[in-house]
Amino acid sequence: MAGERILLVEDTDELRQHLATRVLRPAGYEVLTAQDGAEGFTLAREVEPDVIVSGYEMPRVNGLSMLEALHSAGIYIPFILMTAEGSEALAVRALRMGVNDYLVKPFSGEELLLALQRTQRRYRTRQIAEDIPEQLLQVNRHLEQRLRELDTLVSLGKRVTGQLERQQVLSQVVEAAVEIAGAESGSLLLVDHATEELYQVASIGEAHEVTGDLRLRVADSLAGRVVQTRQPLVIAGEELQKIKTRYLFRALAYVPLLLKNRVIGVLGVTTRQEIQPFEQHKVQLLNVLADFAAIAVENARLYAATEKERDTLNTILRDTEDPIIVVDDQGHVLFCNPAASRAFNVSLTRCYGQPLAEVLDHREVVELFNKEARSGRGRRTEIALADGRFLHAQLTIIRGVGRVVVMQDITHLKDLDRIKNDFVTTVSHDLRTPLTAILGYVELVRRAGPLTQQQRQFLEHIVFSVQSITTLISELLELGKIEAGFDEDREPVPLAAAIRHVIETYRQAWEAKRHTLQVRLPDDLPPVLGNPLRLRQVVSNLLDNAIKYTPEGGQIRVMLEADGDFQILRVADTGIGVAQKDLPYIFDKFYRSDEAIEKFSGTGLGLSIVKGIVERHNGRIWVDSQVSKGTTFTVMLPSYVPTPDAPAE
Repeated sequence: MAGERILLVEDTDELRQHLATRVLRPAGYEVLTAQDGAEGFTLAREVEPDVIVSGYEMPRVNGLSMLEALHSAGIYIPFILMTAEGSEALAVRALRMGVNDYLVKPFSGEELLLALQRTQRRYRTRQIAEDIPEQLLQVNRHLEQRLRELDTLVSLGKRVTGQLERQQVLSQVVEAAVEIAGAESGSLLLVDHATEELYQVASIGEAHEVTGDLRLRVADSLAGRVVQTRQPLVIAGEELQKIKTRYLFRALAYVPLLLKNRVIGVLGVTTRQEIQPFEQHKVQLLNVLADFAAIAVENARLYAATEKERDTLNTILRDTEDPIIVVDDQGHVLFCNPAASRAFNVSLTRCYGQPLAEVLDHREVVELFNKEARSGRGRRTEIALADGRFLHAQLTIIRGVGRVVVMQDITHLKDLDRIKNDFVTTVSHDLRTPLTAILGYVELVRRAGPLTQQQRQFLEHIVFSVQSITTLISELLELGKIEAGFDEDREPVPLAAAIRHVIETYRQAWEAKRHTLQVRLPDDLPPVLGNPLRLRQVVSNLLDNAIKYTPEGGQIRVMLEADGDFQILRVADTGIGVAQKDLPYIFDKFYRSDEAIEKFSGTGLGLSIVKGIVERHNGRIWVDSQVSKGTTFTVMLPSYVPTPDAPAE
């Protein structure tokens, strides 16, 4: 092949010059010449040509002796032997000694060039054949190394995803990084966003000496450059100065820990050996390890946060003085705090996982859970304990968990309520007597003789004020009875018939103001389980408000309809309406809007009474209103559907 170096050894000057200048050099070969075997041996050892073309018979050292000396020196170069003898014995001897080709003088230049081509082709073929096992071995070693690296990654990935102890996982990540990269030491640093610093959390090798103490500023460190660029950093060579520790590193690789496209840390490996930069595929493996580390950090953070929240919740539930009971959808106890254990004399160790009815000997609590299981709605009730205390119990549905009852001790509130009711009853009784006397004296004044116009007006104001006080006393007594739970007798009440009775009672009032009354009361609705007097009182108060606050000639609508297991009563008017700021307080005791106080008489207790009655009947009430356009009160009461085993009414 043109351009290769040929060593030509021949003692005949004419033949040597002819072959060098007229055959080999024109063919593109670089030619070195020697006059005998000794000189050829020296040149071959110094320049190691690609092919040696040598004569056989030469003074001092012949061609085969030169070849033997080269082999003894460990030099193996393709060899072509030129000879004038041409015997079979010489050819066999030459081939056994490793001669690649054999030319018998005289030969042409074309034959020499063909011999060179054959020799080079055979030599390369043999060399390739000799190198293939070594190449295959290297490839196999390379593949084994890659498999070990992948096995390390797979094993580490399993440990990371299954381990929640952060420090242990991060140490394993650093160990794997050092092993895969073939490094001497490694470290893992996390970003402290508050101080804009990196702090070391795991290390191996020389970097291990500074664990817990090392902090690097992001703005002026190599690791910080990785945080800023979000790209790996690979450096090698003498220019690499001291970083992190007192040790001088010759090669370094840093890769970022990325979590949701945000750098949370840096994984690094270093070595003091004089080597080239870490290979690209090793950097890619380090990137994978960094991803594992990011997952481990986030999993550990979430786990720690969850554990902290759970411990906090457990502490709150355990130490709160309010009894709390949690059951699953099948009624088995999931949680019972010490306050509930003391209130109901339940053993904490024995109740978990057991049916509530088997561990809790309190009918009202068990019924609260059972009723809720049928109705699927939240519920509130009061529970009396054996020691005389009273608890307010509120049951809540938690999807995917079950039902929770939280109870507050309201014994002192019950005592205050009793004292308040006693006070109201006493004061009401004591007020009625002087009020009756006042009315009596007013009547006597009227009979005493003629009165002036002004005197008659004064007496009318007195009578109106006495009636207002009497109405207030009556409503206070009514509200006290409702809140105290009196009139708890229940019976099926046809709500439509009760509404018609109230409408007839107020006919004179709404006709006097020329109101248009629209009524829609279906007769085929089921009854409502309740107290007839109290249900009529609800309709009466709502209709009285509609008539009072609707100007003459206005419209009032009373509508009743069924909606699933409930009956919906709406009382709507075209009256003065309620301002948005007043709506949240419309059902509060004694609350009246500014406009109502200025233009209309009243005590501010009517809607409070309505709300109390509705809630006592397990219902709800709400209001929708716009100023100058009207108001709509909506009452929702559960329909009564008797069970097969219910006693006849």
